[in-house]
Amino acid sequence: MYRERAAVGIPAAVRWVSVSSVAGPVRVLPDGCLDLLWSSRAGLLVAGPDRVAQVSWSAPGERWIGLRLPPGVGPAVFGVPAEEVRDRRVPLADLWGRAAVEPAERIRAAIDPGGARCAADWSDAGATILEEVARARLRAGGGPDPLGAHVAARLAAGATVAATAAEVGLGARALHRRSRALFGYGPKTLARILRMRRALELARRGVPLAEVAARSGYADQAHLTRDVRELTGVPPTRLLTSPPD
Repeated sequence: MYRERAAVGIPAAVRWVSVSSVAGPVRVLPDGCLDLLWSSRAGLLVAGPDRVAQVSWSAPGERWIGLRLPPGVGPAVFGVPAEEVRDRRVPLADLWGRAAVEPAERIRAAIDPGGARCAADWSDAGATILEEVARARLRAGGGPDPLGAHVAARLAAGATVAATAAEVGLGARALHRRSRALFGYGPKTLARILRMRRALELARRGVPLAEVAARSGYADQAHLTRDVRELTGVPPTRLLTSPPD
């Protein structure tokens, strides 16, 4: 089971819940985001921005609640540059110390480990707590750096890195430095990941792959296939037979 919906009070953030019905691999595609997670097995975690797909093993009945923060927002919530958690899954306590204890206890109480709550109740309660924690951190820190949302939006729309740098008034080196702190990697890597996400979204709507490649800025379908395989470990045809991550 997997479902998601828009978060409250954090623009472009998504709250999601997942329950594993069987044991098996789970492939999480890179998206430029950082996630605040709760796992019934591991507790509160921070999922850093990935450069390539991460494959983990789910256990039957394992429950996950997540808050996916859009590119550039995570550092303001977690208090560290995104590159410090790149390609990592880090216990929240490693970043916040004792400040992570209170939200962990609230979630443990809200999910009702005794099983009295129905699935919708425990997941909604847990996701609401994650949202509240993230909103409080954003208020305390003065909000996310607006550069992050602007750069990510321009790159997601297909703008070149050079054009984006000129638009925000930064040189190439300065934009790369700011991008590593905001997204975990440079703007070229973020642009590549966002282009792949855009292409897969079109393909899932039924657009033929050759047309997807042309509309997404790839040289041809072979370029699209090669890029998707390098970022995810499998070709796009394989991804299209599975539900989106």
